[in-house]
Amino acid sequence: MALTAGAVLVAGLTACVPLVVGGAAAAGVGMVATDRRSSGAQVDDQAIELRAGARVREIANDQMYVSVTSFNRQVLLTGTVGTEADKRRVEDVVKRVDNVRSVVNELVVGPPTSFQERSNDTFITGKVKASLLDAKDIFANSFKVVTERGTVYLLGIATRRETDRATDIARGVSGVTKVVRVVEIVSEAELQNQLQQQQQQPQGQPGGTGAPAGSSAPASRSSVPLPPMEPLPPLPSSSTPPASGGVTTSPVR
Repeated sequence: MALTAGAVLVAGLTACVPLVVGGAAAAGVGMVATDRRSSGAQVDDQAIELRAGARVREIANDQMYVSVTSFNRQVLLTGTVGTEADKRRVEDVVKRVDNVRSVVNELVVGPPTSFQERSNDTFITGKVKASLLDAKDIFANSFKVVTERGTVYLLGIATRRETDRATDIARGVSGVTKVVRVVEIVSEAELQNQLQQQQQQPQGQPGGTGAPAGSSAPASRSSVPLPPMEPLPPLPSSSTPPASGGVTTSPVR
């Protein structure tokens, strides 16, 4: 009962604003030591969520309820907007935030979720996280969990086996209608090499990007404080989306 009440309280607080920033901004020092992202990528994710949030607020209207979640410099957009034009505008401004590698736009055109739906999504997220922690054959911190209208999004850096296992676990949680995997797939050898490099990195010095071997990502250029920022640059002439940067986006019903 206490957990349920806490979930409802959190959902009620986030319902008061038109935009929700993902969990990276709340990460503590301990998370740096257990996260598969480099320390530089974790700092960039915090900056991306804050900067993207500020950008979206500049164009926000009463029909926007947008959640921005960044993992390893790749952004997931969830929530609702009033029109297809708003959906494209949100994606465009987020793409132009410093250090963003790619954007997965899962915004839905329609009415915002109700208080009950948001409470239920928060509860589902908690159950999925708990189920991942209970599993003995995967590392729960490999994945970030986001839930929107019963759809669970798994973000992370993981092997194919870990991704499939986490998907099966999430699908088995009551209330989950679909699982979408936004995961950078790495081999077991790549994962071991990445973890060894992070362990050898001097403390306090940002590491690599945490991306699969052969891929590239911009170096961290984050600075604090973030706002105010320069005005938005003009829209690019080409609307061709950038490459995904190694992310596998796979819906699983």
